[in-house]
Amino acid sequence: MGEAHPLLTFFMDAADGCFPPVDGRVTVLPPLPGGLECSVAFTGHAVVATAMSDQAVYAQGPDGFGESLSADFLRHLAGPTGWIDATLTARGTGGLPRLAELTDADDHPRVRHARWLRTNVRVHGDERGLITLADGLAGRRELSIELHRTQDSSRGHGRSLLSDALSLVPEGEPVFAAVSPGNARSLRAFLACGFTPVGSEVLLRPERRQPALATGTVWQPHHFSRRPGGSA
Repeated sequence: MGEAHPLLTFFMDAADGCFPPVDGRVTVLPPLPGGLECSVAFTGHAVVATAMSDQAVYAQGPDGFGESLSADFLRHLAGPTGWIDATLTARGTGGLPRLAELTDADDHPRVRHARWLRTNVRVHGDERGLITLADGLAGRRELSIELHRTQDSSRGHGRSLLSDALSLVPEGEPVFAAVSPGNARSLRAFLACGFTPVGSEVLLRPERRQPALATGTVWQPHHFSRRPGGSA
């Protein structure tokens, strides 16, 4: 296993309730594996993982108060591709696993999407639906869910499936989920199962001919400030 991406520290700290300072700054980190980049917004502080140079990022004037997720900045970062999600976290409950592993779901759209973005994807489920557990953004443990039926007849299935999925994560260990803010039904289910919002994120797969590597810089409006390793 390689060295963990420095963005993982931000996520793990957030799961423990320890957030970056509310200072309006933007921390620039190296790009993620697999050609992925991202802009992550915590309260009053943003983190951008990209192959672009620090100067190219700061030239657009992003800040930690919302501009790091603005349409103009994201277009500068990656063009028209990318998707925005709320970032949520919960703790595993461990114990006896309450969902069986599925070995015949490779063609399911949810599974294909997970394998396009993540590694070490495991699929579990039952008659209610399926969930994926995988190594996701910056190596964090990520969970996603798909119900077989989304009509009113499935009411409550999402919450019960998520609750059972937490038994697949060792007790007390954090697990993360990225949920579209517009998917109100899914968001309500995650919140009802104890997931806590910690920020928002945009994951991107940009196409550039000659990227310049970032150097781990922190941006504060009106002047530049460097910190070792790009940490806040």
